[in-house]
Amino acid sequence: MPIVESSFRPAWWLRGAHVQTLWSPMVRFAPNVQRKRERLELDDGDFLDLDWQLDGEGPIVIVLHGLTGSSESKYILGVQRRLKELGWRSVALNFRGCSGEPNRLARSYHSGETGDFASLLNLVKERFPDTPVGAAGFSLGGNVLLKWLGETQSTDLFGAVASSVPLQLGRCAAQLEQGFARVYMNRFVRDLQQAVIDKHQTLLDQGRTTPAEKLEPYLGLSHIATLRDFDEYVTAPLHGFEGAEHYYATCSSRQFVSSIQTPTTIVHAVDDPFMPDDIHPNEDELSDQVTLELSSRGGHVGFVSGWNPIKPIYWLEQRVVHHLSQLFAESQT
Repeated sequence: MPIVESSFRPAWWLRGAHVQTLWSPMVRFAPNVQRKRERLELDDGDFLDLDWQLDGEGPIVIVLHGLTGSSESKYILGVQRRLKELGWRSVALNFRGCSGEPNRLARSYHSGETGDFASLLNLVKERFPDTPVGAAGFSLGGNVLLKWLGETQSTDLFGAVASSVPLQLGRCAAQLEQGFARVYMNRFVRDLQQAVIDKHQTLLDQGRTTPAEKLEPYLGLSHIATLRDFDEYVTAPLHGFEGAEHYYATCSSRQFVSSIQTPTTIVHAVDDPFMPDDIHPNEDELSDQVTLELSSRGGHVGFVSGWNPIKPIYWLEQRVVHHLSQLFAESQT
C-alpha cells in the first residue's frame, strides 16, 4: 500500500516539534471518561490492569500506551472518549507495572512484548465472540501492535492504527541522546530507574523475596545515563536478550510491516523529536494491507491543530478513530 500525505496542519501557535510534543502532557486537561477497571490474572502469576469503557453497541478497540505511560495518559483517555462518542467500546491495557501498582514478577514490559496484548485480545474475543475488534497503539504501544501483527500475520482484528512508532529502536535511542531530545531521555531514564526501585521495595513488603532478589542487580546503577544504557543493563538481561543491540534488532517493528495481513494505518510525523527523520519504511517495505500516513509536522504523539489556543483540536485522536471507522466499514463490505 502507498505512503500518503497527511492532512494534518499544526496550530499556528504551536508549530514546533517540541511544543507539539509537550503541549498535551503539560497543558491539556485530562479528558473525562467513565471506565471500569478489571484485573486480568496471567498464567505466569502476574497480572494486567484493564480499563474498560463499555457504553455502546459498536466494535471494541484495544488501546495501547507508550513508554512510562498508562491508561491515564491523556491521548489514551482522548481516544476512548471519542470512541464512546461514536458508540463504540474500548479497553485500555496498562502494560505490566504501569497501572499505579508494581507487577509481581521481576520482569516488566518492553517494546517487543506482544504476549500481553495477545492475552487481552483472547479475553476480548472469548467474552465478546460476535463483536469486531480493532486496536490502536501509540509510541511503544504502536511498536508492540505492529510487531504482533507482523509476527503472527493474524487477521483477528478488523483493523489497526499505530501512531508515532519507534520503528527502529536503536536509532531512536541514539536520537534521544541529541540536543533537546535529551530532556525526554533523562525523564524516561529517571522514571524507569525509579520504577525498578519502587517495585523492589513493594516486592519485599509483600514477602515476594524471589523476584525481589532478581531485581537487586539492577538497583543503584549510577553509570546508567542514557536509554541505551538502561536497555543494555536492565531491559535486556531482565527479558532474556543478549544486550541492547539484540533487543533492538529483535523487537524493532519496521522489519514486521511487510508481513502484516490486517488492514493497518501508520500515522507518523517526520519531525518527531524521538526519531531520525528517515525512520519510516519505504513503500516497498509495506505489505499491501499497510498504509503509511506521513506528516511533515506533528511531533511525538502531538498533532495539535486549531486556530484558538483555548480550544485546541487534538487531531491525532480524531484521525485514529476516523481510520478505525473507515477500516471497520471496509471490513463489512
